[in-house]
Amino acid sequence: MFELAAPWILLLLPLPLVALRALRSAQVTGGALLVPDRVGAALISAGRPKGPAQMLTPRNAALWLIWALVLLAISGPRDLAPVSALKVSGRDLAIVLDLSGSMVRDDFNLDDRAVTRLEAVKAVGADFARRRAGDRLALVVFGSEAYFASPFTFDTESVARRIEEATIGISGRATSISDGLGLALKRLSTSTATSRVVILLSDGINNAGATNPRGVAELAARYGVRVHTIALGPKDLTTAEVGERGVVDAATLRAISQISGGESFRVRTTEDLVAVTEALDRLEATDGDGLAAEVYREYWVWPASLALVIGVWFGWRELS
Repeated sequence: MFELAAPWILLLLPLPLVALRALRSAQVTGGALLVPDRVGAALISAGRPKGPAQMLTPRNAALWLIWALVLLAISGPRDLAPVSALKVSGRDLAIVLDLSGSMVRDDFNLDDRAVTRLEAVKAVGADFARRRAGDRLALVVFGSEAYFASPFTFDTESVARRIEEATIGISGRATSISDGLGLALKRLSTSTATSRVVILLSDGINNAGATNPRGVAELAARYGVRVHTIALGPKDLTTAEVGERGVVDAATLRAISQISGGESFRVRTTEDLVAVTEALDRLEATDGDGLAAEVYREYWVWPASLALVIGVWFGWRELS
């Protein structure tokens, strides 16, 4: 709906006429000046009050138009822009991502081509993050050590970009599941959100860190934090040969989710990974009431620009 922020400004439109009438020079009395008859006649004619027809000259019309446009710009013409309200779920959700050396294995298929486990997680995980509008997201990455790649934020796009930029080796090549989960819990323990969730994705076996993953899961349960786990990789400890590398400890991840009250998922293909993100969307729905906001689209620049153009043209005409 179009409106003016300060419509009373337009009441100043007749101000030049009022000023002209109030500041009209008083009749001066004094000594006479002898001038030629033609010059005297011209001066007398110029001093007479002008009629309406004489006031409506192109020059005066241009000045009045500039004045009116300036007042219109100052009055703040604007329109209430349609803005969809941000859905707020009241949930803090931490994505804890394994960046150990085994994530370079190219045993996944994406768009009919072999890709590494990390490439598959980047493609699907970034899309998952972008769909979490209303959640406050964070990204924790871990290998030998764990750190926050992105703090908690409503800017889901920035978290998605951090997932897409994840690189193996920046946190070491071992697998410290307990450190990654523990770092997320440390931040969530002080959160005031009504719902606190961790999504933990790993393709290996906890072989670094001084804490037992099950013990960290018990701590999550005491904090009231649900941990959903995703075991990534074609083989796990129960199906792999003795000493085989690149296998996932699905049993430990399943125990973490069970202890904390979350769900456990087993992923062997990219299709499985997509299905898991859809299942998580259902488990942790983002529907909720949005925050109301009024955003105005301002139009003052248009009358101001037109007044500037006419003013430049008028000045050029006066000087030429």
